[in-house]
Amino acid sequence: MRLNIALFGVAREIVGQPTLEIETAAGQSARGLLSELHARYPALAALSSLAVAVNNEYAADDAPLHERDEIALIPPVSGG
Repeated sequence: MRLNIALFGVAREIVGQPTLEIETAAGQSARGLLSELHARYPALAALSSLAVAVNNEYAADDAPLHERDEIALIPPVSGG
């Protein structure tokens, strides 16, 4: 299945673009997606945390992803 992923903050800087399109196995989980992205972009694995949001809600690690889902990677945010 083909997933379109929006990237924010340092995740966007690491990948070098604001969106990413990847081909992955049907029924991939949020955790599985992160594992694939860590393999493709090792600098993502160095982040203290990286949340996956699906359809505007934070996704549990075992949440299944679907081709038409709106997916975003949200890195740690600092500020005051």
